[in-house]
This record gives sequence, C-alpha cells and structure tokens, in this order.
Amino acid sequence: RTMSKLKAFLQPSVAGITQEVIVSERFKDEEGKPQPFVIQAISQEDNEALAEQCRKDRIIDGIPMKMLDDTAYSKHLMLACVKEPDLKDSELCRYYGVVDPLDVLSKMLSIGEYQILTKEVMQINGLKSKQERLKEAKNS
Repeated sequence: RTMSKLKAFLQPSVAGITQEVIVSERFKDEEGKPQPFVIQAISQEDNEALAEQCRKDRIIDGIPMKMLDDTAYSKHLMLACVKEPDLKDSELCRYYGVVDPLDVLSKMLSIGEYQILTKEVMQINGLKSKQERLKEAKNS
C-alpha cells in the first residue's frame, strides 16, 4: 500500500519539455511562413540557480538583505528557456547590436511580443502571471 502511494510521485520531470510558439508574424522563413520560437521548461533546481544569480544586496531599514532583481531574473529565465532562435548566436547578437545574449530579446521584440513569449515561458514552466492569480482569487 505504501509503495503504491510512492509510485504516484515517481514521475518524470517536466524539465526539457519543448513547445513552439508564434510570437509575431514579423519573423518569416523564405516561403513567408511565420517562424516559431522554441521554448523549453527548466527544472526547479535550474530555476533556483537562476534566482540566486539574480539576487542583489539591499539594505532595508538598516538590515542587509538579498533581494531578487526581477528584471535580471526575467532575462535569465528567458535565456534559459528560449532554445530557438539561439539567443547566444554571435550573428544574432551582432545584428541586434548587443554583446550580452541577455539583451537580445529586449532589442528584438516589441513590448507585446515580449509579453506573449513571457506568458508562454511561464505556462510551460507551470507558473501563472500575477493577473491570473488575482483573477482566480477574485473568483474563489
């Protein structure tokens, strides 16, 4: 009986699952077909490492604290999850005039396109936006 309960938790990780997302009609192949971004889920372990990388020392009411830099975290999460296009590709970085691959999407996408991509990255990783959580809270 205990083993059957344990089996319910012996499931493969969702990390590595990929999905294609059309972020914009602007990105087309030679035949004029919109090109999808390929995004991938990451593990919670990888997420923790990203978050740790993005913690900044702050002093709040005289107390030193490590706070998450949301903008940096968002950029690192996107870089970790976007597999195509390869944001680390030197030609892509050069085209958009950036040295750091973290800055490619900010130059490449409009605000709305970035929001579409962010929403899809959040969903593939099982996260909900603040608006979705607020809506659920209001409806419960």
